[in-house]
Amino acid sequence: MNFLQPGDLDAILLSLKVATAATLVATPVGLAVSWLLVHGRFPGKTLLEGVVNLPLVLPPVVVGYLLLLLFGKNGWIGSLLLGFNIQIIFTLTGAVIASAVVGFPLLVRSIRLGMESVSSDYQHAARTLGAGAWDAFFTITLPLSARAVFAGMTLMFARSLGEFGATIILAGNIPGRTQTIPLAIYDYTSTPGGDRMALSLCLVSIVLSFVVLLISNAAGKSMEQR
Repeated sequence: MNFLQPGDLDAILLSLKVATAATLVATPVGLAVSWLLVHGRFPGKTLLEGVVNLPLVLPPVVVGYLLLLLFGKNGWIGSLLLGFNIQIIFTLTGAVIASAVVGFPLLVRSIRLGMESVSSDYQHAARTLGAGAWDAFFTITLPLSARAVFAGMTLMFARSLGEFGATIILAGNIPGRTQTIPLAIYDYTSTPGGDRMALSLCLVSIVLSFVVLLISNAAGKSMEQR
């Protein structure tokens, strides 16, 4: 008997696609939000911080249901997108959005710690030498917090690989379209005689997560040496 079924390979590929897309989409937003939380001085900053961290304490199913209300055909965003014939529910895009929202707090926390470790004296010195706010960010803040940014990206990628609750609510569990590794494992555990295949996918998930951690550690050490 084969170690993996053809449908399992689709689930693995979809998981990698979803995790990669969610990480790439969320990183620019995470950089902006982290900068606001570190350097911003505006009313409602505490509220913004609470909203960003809310997915950490909410059950993923609750996050998925809230996203379903938001992106459904009667939702605020969903109704607008329907006017452009764009559907989020039960699509790969929905899986990406669910993973991005759930993993976003981990990304922001890591980037924020990195930015807070950068001395403001460096930025003030750059500004006094004529650098604009954008120049100071891209030449001072971002390079010095690069390790934290990459660490946040790898954490979010790994979290996205294991996302289940929000994904199954928003994107469904459609083999070949939205079924990621955790959803495929759920199907196998609900099927008589599917324990062996569920264990196979669990091993694949463990290997993928372990490889991500190894890459993160190796990249972190390389950046530290530089």
